[in-house]
Amino acid sequence: MTEIFIVLGVVVLSVALRSFRNRLVRKLGALGILAATFLFFYFLTGSIAAGVGGLLLWFLLPWVELLTRIRRLRLPLEKALERRSPPGVSRFPDLTELTDEIEGEGFDYAADTGWEWDGTHQFYRLFYHPEMRESAAICLTEQEGIAWVYLSVTSRHERGGTFRTSNVPFSSPMKMAPGVRFHQTPFADSFYDLLLEHRIWLGAFGYEESDMLEEDPETLAGLIETETGRQIRHNIEVGLIEPAESEKTVRYSWRGLFYLYFQLIKDMVRMS
Repeated sequence: MTEIFIVLGVVVLSVALRSFRNRLVRKLGALGILAATFLFFYFLTGSIAAGVGGLLLWFLLPWVELLTRIRRLRLPLEKALERRSPPGVSRFPDLTELTDEIEGEGFDYAADTGWEWDGTHQFYRLFYHPEMRESAAICLTEQEGIAWVYLSVTSRHERGGTFRTSNVPFSSPMKMAPGVRFHQTPFADSFYDLLLEHRIWLGAFGYEESDMLEEDPETLAGLIETETGRQIRHNIEVGLIEPAESEKTVRYSWRGLFYLYFQLIKDMVRMS
């Protein structure tokens, strides 16, 4: 009975720590959950090895999703973006507020676009800052009843390099194409913070806005299509994805599943 109360006590303390906003305290809460799992299996069997095995179950859980859904998933070889009407307030209540915030930083509205495929919906609202030669995007992704929003700022060098900063909360499910540098800042609390982070990052390379390519806002959707296609082809070349039954679709290879697994583990550690 004492062992049960110890495990319950560790669980309650861990949940309480997870309720704090401080990242360090939240990570202590995540470690507490792992400790409670170890103690549960240890007290149940009296074996340290069993405790360690029970703890490792948390790191095997992503394989359930990878082997049941992701392995069967088929992705389009080419993503064709089309003009989209903005989602309603019930689906995207923060769209107007985010739009005002981005336009308040000197960006001009460019387009609403997106694509749909096999139950996945992605909506983009695109912007352009002519003086700073930067494009920005609001993205809403909806998949199987789950939705998440992220922002991005992109600068394209006149010699061909692409520099993108985003607060997307998840690691990229595929490798970036050659020439694309990606700066992930998942804890940026506002578009201003994200934009400042992007400009500081570019400054670290010694670049200024005059080094960047001037773009036509009307072509931004086409650039996303081109860059996405280049990324897909690159991941086929490195073996992370492979052609599926249809010539127009691809799927994750076994090598790609292991790559995705380590990306998921990285996210689990970072977001814990």
